[in-house]
Amino acid sequence: MTETTKARAKTGRRTGGVTIERIFTTPGVHPYDEVTWEKRDVLQQNWKTGETIFEQSGVEFPDFWSLNASTIVTTKYFRGAVGTDARESSLKQLIDRVVLTYAKAGRDNGYFATDEDAQIFEHELTYALLHQVFSFNSPVWFNVGTASPQQVSACFILSVEDSMDSILNWYKEEGFIFKGGSGAGLNLSRIRSSKELLSSGGTASGPVSFMRGADASAGTIKSGGATRRAAKMVVLDVDHPDIEEFIETKAREEDKIRALRDAGFDMDLGGRDIVSVQYQNANNSVRVNDEFMQAVVDGGSFGLRARDTGEVIETVDARELFDKINKAAWECADPGVQYDDTINAWHTNPETGRITASNPCSEYMSLDNSSCNLASLNLLKFLKEDDTFDAATFAKVVELVITAMDISICFADFPTESIGKTTVDYRQLGIGYANLGALLMATGHGYDSDGGRALAASITSLLTGAAYKRSAEMAAVVGPYAGYAQNSQAHNRVMRKHRAANDELSSHKDMGAMASDIHALATKAWADVVTLGEKNGFRNAQASVLAPTGTIGFMMDCDTTGIEPDFSLVKFKKLVGGGSMQIVNQTIPRALKKLGYQDEQIEAIVEHIAEKGHVIDAPGLKPEHYEIFDCAMGARAISPMGHVRMMAACQPFLSGAISKTVNLPETASVDDIAEVHLEGWKLGLKAIAVYRDNCKVGQPLSDGKAEKKSEPAATSTEAPAAEKVIEYRPVRKRLPKRRSSQTTSFAVGGAEGYLTAGTYENGDLGELFLKFGKQGSTLAGVMDAFSIAVSIGLQYGVPLETFVEKFTNLRFEPAGMTDDADVRMAQSIMDYVFRRLALDYLDFDTRSFMGIHTAAERARQLETGSYTPSEDDDESFDAESNSQTAAPARQERASTTAPAAPKTSDEEHADEVISGSGAASAREVSNEIHSSTELLEKFQGHAADAPMCMTCGTKMRPAGSCYVCEGCGSTSGCS
Repeated sequence: MTETTKARAKTGRRTGGVTIERIFTTPGVHPYDEVTWEKRDVLQQNWKTGETIFEQSGVEFPDFWSLNASTIVTTKYFRGAVGTDARESSLKQLIDRVVLTYAKAGRDNGYFATDEDAQIFEHELTYALLHQVFSFNSPVWFNVGTASPQQVSACFILSVEDSMDSILNWYKEEGFIFKGGSGAGLNLSRIRSSKELLSSGGTASGPVSFMRGADASAGTIKSGGATRRAAKMVVLDVDHPDIEEFIETKAREEDKIRALRDAGFDMDLGGRDIVSVQYQNANNSVRVNDEFMQAVVDGGSFGLRARDTGEVIETVDARELFDKINKAAWECADPGVQYDDTINAWHTNPETGRITASNPCSEYMSLDNSSCNLASLNLLKFLKEDDTFDAATFAKVVELVITAMDISICFADFPTESIGKTTVDYRQLGIGYANLGALLMATGHGYDSDGGRALAASITSLLTGAAYKRSAEMAAVVGPYAGYAQNSQAHNRVMRKHRAANDELSSHKDMGAMASDIHALATKAWADVVTLGEKNGFRNAQASVLAPTGTIGFMMDCDTTGIEPDFSLVKFKKLVGGGSMQIVNQTIPRALKKLGYQDEQIEAIVEHIAEKGHVIDAPGLKPEHYEIFDCAMGARAISPMGHVRMMAACQPFLSGAISKTVNLPETASVDDIAEVHLEGWKLGLKAIAVYRDNCKVGQPLSDGKAEKKSEPAATSTEAPAAEKVIEYRPVRKRLPKRRSSQTTSFAVGGAEGYLTAGTYENGDLGELFLKFGKQGSTLAGVMDAFSIAVSIGLQYGVPLETFVEKFTNLRFEPAGMTDDADVRMAQSIMDYVFRRLALDYLDFDTRSFMGIHTAAERARQLETGSYTPSEDDDESFDAESNSQTAAPARQERASTTAPAAPKTSDEEHADEVISGSGAASAREVSNEIHSSTELLEKFQGHAADAPMCMTCGTKMRPAGSCYVCEGCGSTSGCS
């Protein structure tokens, strides 16, 4: 068997061709001529070592592509040796290489009704890729149109039988797939357990023992220089006699990691000693069935069955076994759970065989020895300026993309003959989407809300309905997939199930106007699917999945990946010409505007988010709107069941499943994980994985290594010397007997009071007194006690800005208008007092980041569009030093970009947020921060439980059930 095998498509019957409708393009105008192009230099370094990983000068991209997108595409997808004429240097070359190959294959295989349809297909596909409307999965960009084998699939499912030949062949096939940068999964349940006999009379080794060899192989290929870590999934049925050993396999290895770490070994992910630990290169999943889950609910027993005869050889308590699954997942995040009966109830090809396994990220589930190529649409591209979702255009783009994906199977290469045959005969596709979290936020929907779930379900229904509609239309042109005749009844039954689920969606209690419009189109699409399918059959056995969209998410400049909510409200962003900035997610102002907030309110809220990283107590933001800005991580993290409910809303409208991990806090219990697993089954999910923060030791946390044990002290007969203990205590700096002070009279909401502030000789605030209410009243006594407490804190060194942060934005009566021109509105007495103190005693930079400005400063901002402090604002003000926030990015860009080159969206956005709306919405970040994960760590105050990128050393962030690197685009998964 050769490493790659060409599999020819079976074109079947033909009746004309598919008509391609214009969506974005104009007749006679090429998409490239409608955008402005610019040259950029791409430099990528490992920030830890300073080593240059990649460098290419003068690459060409549209001016609206971000630096991150152009860097990742240049480093990951441009082909040819760097520094030679063969090296690609323009996005035009990359898109042409792929699109022209697809267009030619479409013509050669009779997909298009006319030559004009072929040309429209070529231009529309070019436009959509150029404008980041969608992207194919990474193997397409790696391989299509090159001299390499034309592998287009990212996901593979293998099979293994109960024989040594098959087991060794499994190792070989996985190796070839890993070598090409893809991932694979398989089910080991056919292998006899360690409790069964061999034909020779000996005892079988069992599947867990053979997992060791495969794990070592994956680890070796990974360390041999592959583009990313090997990605693999290992599945075992819950009725396998070795299921308990399988469940506890990785948990026991985690205990080993802890012991070795405490002994001083380097057990970080990527550390030199971690290789001695087994089973770390695979995701493990238990395949449970309805019989087992019902036994768990009822508290009954469950039988484990011999592999060769199917007889029950051991009976176990179902709840005890379920508890072991949950406990192991609590300890080390493995195993995940796959729901076998649900998966196969939605299977379109049961006459060919059952679905027994999935790809590594659990979104592709189909026949053994099969593959799936993926593509994802950028949902935010369909949100129009008037905040309506362009469902009609979305459906047209789905039809365009699914046509291209099916064409790719006509010329694709596959790693084995069996995979090639199955894929050509069943033509499984995986269209999906990204940026759902950003879309929900922009439209004012909470991720964990009924309205948000209704919108997500409607979009997913339209996605799959439009895809299958085009699949039925293609079947009339080039014939249905070869396995359709055998499975036609089952396939059409599943289509009717999708339609029924869509009909049930119409009764959703929070179906808003946007979701209703999308649902109406989805309903029409499903009616056409059932009618056309029964007439023509279908070109594809599967059509849709929701993948992690890691690297391609960066290519499309997506804020969120796959079905995920926003990771955090504040992002790390690189700038053209060097430098990086902390920037508040720009979906937030759009969402606030839709919710009815005014520009001044939006600015204050954005400033609060930039400072705090969350929306809690943001000035003017209504508490009922908090949920719209909830994220995957941070102060208002979405609850675990919020993730489960969103998956359940979308699952009935997908051919495959959803790549997603349900994150739980470190304090979560085993019972919490049991609830997630049980509810996942009840709500009809196909698979689910959980991750409890800090459950794994083998993570590269900044303080994760144990200190090495000190050398034993020399033997001595003398009594040990008393250990010197140094105790650090704050020292009170008292005010001089005679000190300067000033008294300010104020009125808040009609209530009058006096603020007296005393200072040290250098002008620093050292005490305050508040007179509010009648002498002897309870309120006056509370104010006196509060003043003493704050004064003592100031004298012990507590910074004034700390008090300002804590006491501004407190809300209680009296509140409202004040008589102070600099603080026109106050939410309480405390809010007014500490805003006044900030204006009187803090420098401009400090209070600017808190969003506190004088009336004069605000007036200048209205005149000039930026806050430009004067010497009157701050006696120690230095205009040159104060401008350093904005200067470095501008100066570096000026020195590296040709003067005539237009500004990129990165630069324009950075200039806008620095100089205009939201003075704190963008700011420079320290040299220690290199990703949004590390930025979130700064706000949370503790390290995030995420691996480091093995390419550039940047801390990665979650993407589905994988991780993705913001620095170089590398992923830990298969997409």
